[in-house]
Amino acid sequence: MNKVIRILVANRPKLMRETLLAMLSEQPWIEVVGEVSNDAQIPGRVNESSPDLLVIAVDEPGKRPSLCDSLLRQHPQLRIIAVAPYQNYSVCYSASLDIRSDDIEASEEGFLSAVRRVAEGVGVQCEV
Repeated sequence: MNKVIRILVANRPKLMRETLLAMLSEQPWIEVVGEVSNDAQIPGRVNESSPDLLVIAVDEPGKRPSLCDSLLRQHPQLRIIAVAPYQNYSVCYSASLDIRSDDIEASEEGFLSAVRRVAEGVGVQCEV
């Protein structure tokens, strides 16, 4: 039985969040487990929904949001993709012994490719 990757979308602004939700819901190997419009709600929603991947906004490209550190310490299996809503910039964060980051091509295909890599890394089989 194939599993899907569980994604929580917590991105600002609303238009970008809705665009990401529309793109992700078209993929049969993705289950969107919720959306968050307020950054303060993110930790609680991560605890409630146990996503494999969290998509958040990053305000300063090149600077890891502090939220990533606390979430990855509490949920080391979680992967986080941070998207800059006003610039062509995305990055994927993960934890092992240290928090790692990988730049992502700023396009729909680049974003979905990063989601596929996360799915493979958490042992989720993707049918594309």
